[in-house]
Amino acid sequence: MANKRERHLAIHEIVETRAVQSQDELRKLLRERGLDVTQSTLSRDLHELRLARIPTGDGVRYAFTDAAVATMEDDRGALDHLLPQLFDKVDGTGELVVLHTVTGGAQPVAAAIDSEAWPDVLGTIAGDDTILLVCRSVEARGRVMRRLSSLAGDRG
Repeated sequence: MANKRERHLAIHEIVETRAVQSQDELRKLLRERGLDVTQSTLSRDLHELRLARIPTGDGVRYAFTDAAVATMEDDRGALDHLLPQLFDKVDGTGELVVLHTVTGGAQPVAAAIDSEAWPDVLGTIAGDDTILLVCRSVEARGRVMRRLSSLAGDRG
């Protein structure tokens, strides 16, 4: 069995050079390189590498959540790039914001929100298509909701 570093390098190279749509497809591509991994190991690797399934014009594919920022030619951040693609709707009550995304979109969006380090946001919890944001106050929730809606293109 290959060590973690070899697997991570192989996964990185595959995802950067091919449109990989599923874990099963990625496992087959790794197997072709002599790297036989279990589904649970591959899931851990994808999480550690911060890979997420992102919808594109050609369908869903795996992409690095940080790579979107590195490859963009302008100065927009990851959240500015991801939110318009993955946003569904936003709602809130009290100090809580509930942000709905397309299926599989919550993890990369929550990671991007966390990396922004907004002073109004205490933290996020992400599922598959829903993110809970805990804000510092009711007023902070209002600011966060307006900002999210604006970044998403005023949809929802």
